[in-house]
Order: sequence, then C-alpha cells, then structure tokens
Amino acid sequence: MTILTKEEAQALMKKVLSYSKADECEVTLNGSDSGNVRYARNSVSTSGFISQTSLAVSSAFGKKLGIATINEFDDASLEKVVRRAEELAHLAPDNPEFLPFLGPQTYSTQSKTYVPETAAITPSLRADAVDKSLTVAKQNKLTAAGFLQNSTYYSAIMNSKGLFAYNTGTDVNFSVTLRSADSKGSGYITRDFNDVSKLDTLAATKIAAEKATRSIDAKALEPGKYTVILEPAAAMVLLENLVFGLDARQADEGRSFLSKEGGKTKLGEKMLDERVNIYSDPSNPELPTNCWNGDGRPQEKVNWIEKGVIKNLYYSRYWAQKQNAKATPGPDAFIMEGTDTSLEDLIKGTEKGILVTRLWYIRSVDPQTLLYTGLTRDGTFYIENGQIKYPIKNFRFNESPVIMLNNVEALGKPQRTVSGETGANGLIPPLKIRDFTFTSLSDAV
Repeated sequence: MTILTKEEAQALMKKVLSYSKADECEVTLNGSDSGNVRYARNSVSTSGFISQTSLAVSSAFGKKLGIATINEFDDASLEKVVRRAEELAHLAPDNPEFLPFLGPQTYSTQSKTYVPETAAITPSLRADAVDKSLTVAKQNKLTAAGFLQNSTYYSAIMNSKGLFAYNTGTDVNFSVTLRSADSKGSGYITRDFNDVSKLDTLAATKIAAEKATRSIDAKALEPGKYTVILEPAAAMVLLENLVFGLDARQADEGRSFLSKEGGKTKLGEKMLDERVNIYSDPSNPELPTNCWNGDGRPQEKVNWIEKGVIKNLYYSRYWAQKQNAKATPGPDAFIMEGTDTSLEDLIKGTEKGILVTRLWYIRSVDPQTLLYTGLTRDGTFYIENGQIKYPIKNFRFNESPVIMLNNVEALGKPQRTVSGETGANGLIPPLKIRDFTFTSLSDAV
C-alpha cells in the first residue's frame, strides 16, 4: 500500500472498529515506503525499495486482552483479524495490569516530522549522493562501505473510546566506513535527518576519509584513565543508556541505578555535573518526533535532568496509577544542552588527551551502577598541546555514563546524531571527560 492520508487511515480504522464485539477495541496502523543504496569495495552492491503496512487489533473483554495483526485490507481480512483478536482475548487469563483504553486526547501540532523534499527522494538522487561519497574514497585511495536509506512513514491509532491520532514523517540516514588499502586505517561517519537538504554526503565522507588516512600506523598507549573527547556518535551510545534508563518502575522495584534502599529512588537528587541538562521535546526543529506515544498519550517537552538533578522519570499508565504519579511516557529522542564551542576548539584546549570517534559493541556490566564495556574504533587519536599528534591503537573501556557525567570538563556544540547500537536519535554535544577508564588494548581498527 502507499502512504495513507489521515482521512484514508481514519476511514480504514473505523471500518475495523465496526466489526468489533469486544468491550473495548483499539486499532493501530503503521506503514512506510523506503528506498536504499548499499555499497562496498567502492561499488554499489544493492539498490532497493520496500513498502510495508501492518494493522494490529487489540480486543479486550474485562481484563482479558487479545492482539492480532494483519497486512491485508480487504473487508474479509479485516473482519477476520478482529475475530482472531477476540478469540485470543477469550483464551487469555486476566491481566492484572490492564487499564481501559484512553479516550480522546489533545496533541501538539508543532512537531514537523514530515518534509516533502525528503518524501520526494528518487533513486537518481540516492545514486548521486552515493556517487559523491565514492568519489571521495577513490580520490583518497580508500575503500568505502556505506548505506543510504530514506523513508516516508505514517502511524495512526484509533479506539472504541473515541481516541484518534495520526502522524506522518520522513527520515534519511547515511553511514560510511572508509579503510586504507592496507586496512590499518579506518574512518567512520553517520548522519540522520528528517530533512534531506541537511544531508551532505560529500562533506561527511571527507571527514571519514581524513580519519582513515590519519589513523594509519597507530601507536599503542598503556591502558589507564585519560582525558577524552567523545565525538557525538561516541557519546550517544553511553548517554542513551542513561536517558532510556529513567524508568520509574525499575527504580521503585530496586532494579535500577536510580534505586535506593527501602524502595526509595534518587528522583530529585543531584547525580551529575551541574552543566548536564537533558530534555526531550517533540517540537524541536532539529529533532522533531511524534507528538504521541504508542498507547496514545501525548508527548510533551520534559526536562529529564536539570543542572545534574534527576527531575523526571517515565511511567507506564499502570505504574503511574499505582504510584499516584503523572503517566509521563518515555522520550522518542533526547537533547543534551551544550555550548557554542566547536570540536576543534575542544581539541585546542586539551593539553593531553584522546579523541574518540566511535564506541561500539556496547555491553552491560552492572545495571545497578550503569557500568558498560565496549571498544573504540574507526579513528582514535592522541592529543598533545592542543593538536592531534598521532593515531593510537584502540582500547576496551569500562565506564558508566553516571560517572562520566560527573567528570565533565567541557561541552561542545550539540549535533544531531544516531546511535550505531540501537538507531535512537539524539541532539548532543561532543564531551570532554576526565578520567575515562580504558582497561586494555584492542585489535579493532
């Protein structure tokens, strides 16, 4: 199916609800059209287009809930999926945490997730963008492997209580790794935007090419604690584990870094450097997100961390009711405030330190302290007297974002980035951190 308009989605979902015999029924509808180009060894390997749509029906009888999904939309199939959801509900045990579906909600109209120019991307435009990236690789005698994908998507929700929400959006994502001919040097870059006019594959690939060329013949440094400058792509994979870990239930039940003895939490306590301010805002022009979450609750601007203080946690509707708290949904993306200082100026202001392009293979070590381990890769450099002196071999690290954000020396200018681990988006600055812990050397390039 093509991308459904608000009116088309509404009509389809009304038809589905008309078949329902349940006490309550809710329908969710999601669809997307996406095109992509993948390249490796300096040649395009695949080019594709994917169109997909799915509809899910949730039927409830009392506290019994059944859910069925379908991707066929003729009348017989729509009625069939409703009957299937109802059959499953009758078979299900009572769910003690089930809450009645929401009634009509009021949503902000300020979130601009859809950009017509991105929706209009053609195979020719994708090919031209990739050609610019490949040109940089060939000119610098490097080997490129990359991926460019653009998507136009929509989502909608409607239920028998009168709730209806609809949103459409666009996205374009680009990433490329460049390697030297001897595979001793590697550079990486990733970019993600709603608006394709902000994507410059030529400029981005030049950054990765410079890192690949400069990272040849890396020297080994002893593991230990170092001052580091984490580029946004590197900082993102640690920060997301902090922000998306602000779950109230986990904290209340003693399963979180926010838990305290006796069932208390660290909500309202100062845990981080006072320069740390993190919030989510669906209407942010650089990082717009959906104005409603998966169960239909409105998404609003929320200050999660303010001057190092944990200001808010996110709650499911059930846990909010149990704890007599506001049912604040978790963020779809997050923003960390910074300064106007460029990455280059952060480097110039560093007497001795390490520049980290990317962290990867992130694994949890201790959820109670939010301790993680992983590896640096794709361009790690030693800084001395404000200059990048030479490339260094990669490290394994053991670090907690909680400790890291207590060791802030400086913040740079925020930049939109995407997590290489989860695909989550953030608008975050490069971070200059003291006493970052590297535990051993790595053979990663």
